[in-house]
Amino acid sequence: MSFKVKIRPQVWVFATTLGLEHRRAFKRAVLGLAEEKGDIKALGDQLSGYYRLKVARYRVIFRYTTGQTIECVFAEERKLIYEIFESQMGRILGND
Repeated sequence: MSFKVKIRPQVWVFATTLGLEHRRAFKRAVLGLAEEKGDIKALGDQLSGYYRLKVARYRVIFRYTTGQTIECVFAEERKLIYEIFESQMGRILGND
């Protein structure tokens, strides 16, 4: 099954902060979500309904939406991502 991958601006901005090798791997991994490829794990508790994609020491939080779409909503280093995303989820998602 193939999905359309929608990427929020924060994810692209984060990718631009990475070095060339990491940026290429990051982009490949995010675009691989169209075929649900990669190290994917469902999140629980407060983040139920969201998934994470592991890309080296970075994580991308995404969700499945209508119309066969995967929406990448936030990206950050592993040590920071869950705390930041959970505390600012409403602002990051535009209060959806």
